[in-house]
Amino acid sequence: MDSEEEQIPVRVDIWLWSVRLFKTRSQAATACRNNRVEVNGKNCKPARLIRVGDRLSVTRGFLTREVEVKNPQAKRIGAKVVPEHLIDHTSKEAYEAAAEHSQQLRSGAATREAGAGRPTKRERRELDELMEDSASELQSFEEFVHAFQNSRSRKKSRRIDGKQKP
Repeated sequence: MDSEEEQIPVRVDIWLWSVRLFKTRSQAATACRNNRVEVNGKNCKPARLIRVGDRLSVTRGFLTREVEVKNPQAKRIGAKVVPEHLIDHTSKEAYEAAAEHSQQLRSGAATREAGAGRPTKRERRELDELMEDSASELQSFEEFVHAFQNSRSRKKSRRIDGKQKP
């Protein structure tokens, strides 16, 4: 690359796409509009021009990456060449925390066996029946709590009046 070409400022959304921080330019622009991209500590619009030495903070999901512009590039580059165009200041702890958080989300979700597809009609009926049973149990419990609270409030009002009625 020529030294003249390195000094040409580039739009932040184009650069984020070109160094493969986002899969599409529109995703990069949307991230800028949603305040998920900061340039030198300030939120930016997609058309913001970046230069060599600018520090970007890019939030995607559970990971906030801290990168520094090494070479403003307007054309998409190969993954092997990316380290020549940016310096990644993101800590290993941030990567590990994001990986752990996404793993917890995957493991905690209700899952079906691979290849099981959609629930069958029988399975759907069983799920609906289970949900109705739990809803009726919840309603019964709420009625019990309400009746219990009413009976306690009546007992308190009887004691306040000074009369003990059976």
